[in-house]
This record gives sequence, C-alpha cells and structure tokens, in this order.
Amino acid sequence: MEPAGRESAGRGRAARWRRLLGGLVVLAVLVFLFFLPWWVLLASGTGWPFPVALGGGVLFGSALVAFPVMMALGHGRRQSDAAARTGDTILGVIWVLFAWSALGGVLRLGLVAAGAGGQTAARGVAVAVAVIAALLLAWGYTEAMRLPRVRQVDVTLPRLGAGLDGTRVVVLADTHYGPIDRARWSARVVDAVNALEPDIVCHAGDIADGTIAKRREQAAPLGRVRSRLARVYVTGNHEYLGEAQGWLDEMARLGWDSLHNRHVVVERGGDRLVLAGVDDRTAASSGLAGHRADLPLALAEVTPDLPVLLVAHQPKQVAQAVAAGVDLQVSGHTHGGQIWPFHYLVRLDQPVVQGLSRHGERTQLYTSRGAGYWGPPFRIFAPSEISLLVLRSPA
Repeated sequence: MEPAGRESAGRGRAARWRRLLGGLVVLAVLVFLFFLPWWVLLASGTGWPFPVALGGGVLFGSALVAFPVMMALGHGRRQSDAAARTGDTILGVIWVLFAWSALGGVLRLGLVAAGAGGQTAARGVAVAVAVIAALLLAWGYTEAMRLPRVRQVDVTLPRLGAGLDGTRVVVLADTHYGPIDRARWSARVVDAVNALEPDIVCHAGDIADGTIAKRREQAAPLGRVRSRLARVYVTGNHEYLGEAQGWLDEMARLGWDSLHNRHVVVERGGDRLVLAGVDDRTAASSGLAGHRADLPLALAEVTPDLPVLLVAHQPKQVAQAVAAGVDLQVSGHTHGGQIWPFHYLVRLDQPVVQGLSRHGERTQLYTSRGAGYWGPPFRIFAPSEISLLVLRSPA
C-alpha cells in the first residue's frame, strides 16, 4: 500500500506543477498581450507629456487587472452577462491593438534602420496604430451586429438525382446567442432565411452561450423558420459547455429535427437525399451519457447508393466523412477567423477556415463563417453569413 500511496502523491504533485506551469504561461501571454500595445503607443521613445503617459498607463493597467476578473465572473459559475460583455469587449480591443501594434513595431524597426527612428516617427506610428485600431473596432462592431449577408454557392453532387437538382440548403451556424441580447437580430435572421425559400435548413451548432433559461427568448424566433423538406440541428462545442441535451430538446420543441447521431431522408421528384448529423467532436469528453460523435450510428441502415449531406459542427470532422463516403459536409465553428489575423491560428487547428473545399475523391466540405460571433462583439475582415447552397445534379 505504501508504494501505491507514494505513486498517488507523486501524481498529485505532478498535476499541481502542471496547473502552476499552465497558469504561469497564461499569465505571461496575458501580460505580453497588454505590454506590446502599451510600449508602442506610450513608450518606445514617444516622449508624450507626463499626464498622457500616466493616464495611458493607468488605463492599460486597469484593463489588465479587470480583464481576468470580468472573464471569470462572466464565463465562470456566476455567468454575469454584464461582466461577460465587459471582459469580451476588452479581449477584442486588446487583440486588435496587439495585432496592429506588432505591425507598428515592425514599421518602427524599419524606420530606425533607415535612420528615421526619432520621437516624431515614434509618435507618428503610435497615432497611426491608435487611429487604425479605433476605426477597425468601430467597423468590426457594426459588422458583428448587422444582418448577415447571404452567400450563395452552387454545389454539384455527382450522386444527386435529377429530382433534387436545385435543392436550396440554407446553413446557419454559430448564432451564439449570448450576453448581448439579440432577440431582434435573431428575428431578422429568420426573416432573411425564410425569404430565401429554402428546401432544407441546417443549424450547424453553437446555438448559444448560456443556459436555455437565459437564452430562450433569443432562440425563440428559430421556431418560425420555414422549409419545404426539413429543418435539422446538431450540437456544437459550446453546447457542451452548458446544456447540450437541453438544446437538443429545445430545438425539437421548436420543430427542428435534432440530429443526435442520426439521420432523416428527404425526397423530391422521386429522388432521395440523406440528411445525417453527428454530435460535436468534444461531446465524448463532456461526461454526458450517450453523447459522442458517432458517424457509423448516424448512417446506420442508410442505403449505400443514396447521396449523404452530413451536418457536423467542426470542419476537422471531415476526416470521418471522407472515410464514410459522405458527399457533402456542412460545418461552422471557425467564424472565418472573426478578427484578423486570428484566422492564421484557426488554420492551425482546422483544415479549412471558410468556403467550399474538396476532400478525398467524393467528399466536399462547406465551412460557413457563421451568422453571429463569439466573445468579442467584433468581426474584422471576416464577415458573417447566411449560407445558401444550391445542390446540383450532374449535367
């Protein structure tokens, strides 16, 4: 028993060290995220008058302290929407300032190398970074709050029967109903979807951030979505931060087919199409019984020669779709990067950031930039969309 006790204690110490190291890494990243903009805007030879330097320093310091507190209060156990709005906004602002300060720093180095690195140049770069960031944040907020643009793409599926040629599939993804009440926005999105006269509507997950009780009013307009053949929904990773089964049940209550590792078959003109859906890839680690991404279960008893449209939240789930011979997968999750240049980081995790792509011999993947936003209420160089996929049979 003694060796086992020592082994258990050793594992406990290792776990504590890992948590400590992880915390130190997060702290270092956070400090650097705030330090670089402070340095470019207020230090680095700018020589601003003392009141300007002091006021700016206090502002950056206050934001640095407030940010983790607001994020903990907003996204932790208390789920305070006011705190979440504050923390998310600080995150968006500091990310934009960081990105453009990095570019400003490169410009400063170039000016220094050219012999023009004095105070005037330092102030000019600082002002340019501040102005560009302010303009982008104002524009990005407008983009995040606006009605998403409709993005239409024709998708040819070689196995699609002629009776289904021209089938109109509307993809909604990442509505992320959250701390900012967007019930009116939600209603406008539904009106825009209905105006497209869809045959099929797919919600590809990340419906909301928060409990059903807190987000029900924002999600309620989805009950008015009209389609000729089907309305289907799958869970995203954010459902598994809260009430995944509850959202499946809520969408079923609103009249949608919740594709929890299952499929339905639609028919038109004598031809049929399989609409399959799987849980998000994070479902298995959620601890919820019966939740995992199970494509074989979703395609159980499917007639092999029928074309398959799979709804799966994350683009990286396309690997399983290729192995199963799926014709088209529709996904969201990436937000197109949401705030430039974050899409470069997204690309490290996902095979595609947005748009139509081909994988393997048969499978195509459409990745929506999403209708809403997560966290920071900004979209910069990554506009939101309502996706209209027009399915075409071979000529």
